[in-house]
Amino acid sequence: MHLTTEVPSVSDRPLAADTLGRRRYLQATGAAALATAGLAGCVGTATGTLATRVTDQPADIADFESLLVTIEGIWLGPEGAESGADGDQTDDPDGTQSDAGENQTDDDGTQTGDGDGESEPAGREYLEFDEPQEADLVQLQDGETQLIDERELSVGTYQFLQLDVSAVDGTLSGGDDATVDLPGNAPLTFNEAFEVRENTRTSFTADFAPVRRGTGSYLLRPVPSGIEVSYDTDGGDEDADGGDTDGNEG
Repeated sequence: MHLTTEVPSVSDRPLAADTLGRRRYLQATGAAALATAGLAGCVGTATGTLATRVTDQPADIADFESLLVTIEGIWLGPEGAESGADGDQTDDPDGTQSDAGENQTDDDGTQTGDGDGESEPAGREYLEFDEPQEADLVQLQDGETQLIDERELSVGTYQFLQLDVSAVDGTLSGGDDATVDLPGNAPLTFNEAFEVRENTRTSFTADFAPVRRGTGSYLLRPVPSGIEVSYDTDGGDEDADGGDTDGNEG
């Protein structure tokens, strides 16, 4: 009796292993393509530079031998963000500063402002400094400014800038300590819109000063008329929209 053994042809072999390998290959290459696409989207984000400076208007600074302000960071207010200040912190006609942000009572009996129990204002962005910055306002008069922070940010428009002041230490000309308060213990709010532009250095100069109260204490207030915003391209030339946005000198 003669036995014949047939060897299966290649076409007759099971395809399960080959099919499984191909599926794994397609899944792996697809995942890699998605990851590459996502990475490309991140790399394309446009950025610019924001430089924050501080200066001092005269007001009652002549009363001081030194007025050291410690700043921990800044808040930025993109479109739709809330500052937490109850209205603009602006000069009153008699030269005093309204305590914007202080607890106040509305007609319906509810409280407004940044007092205890108030919720965190929505939408604003906090940027903490690597190290707290100290500025002596006595040294920042007659147009002198001090750079307290410079960083790269995504391009965008902001409605306000706030200084996170953690301490104010004042010494009067006679050597006595001075009591210097913030408006309602809220951040110093500067309601001046500005932009972070691509490949551009935006300089925001925050102007504030101490004002003597009738009680003998002082109030550290923002000075809206002294805010200055300017834009410089990477080449160092100020563009057409540079300088003070509201036409006032810092």
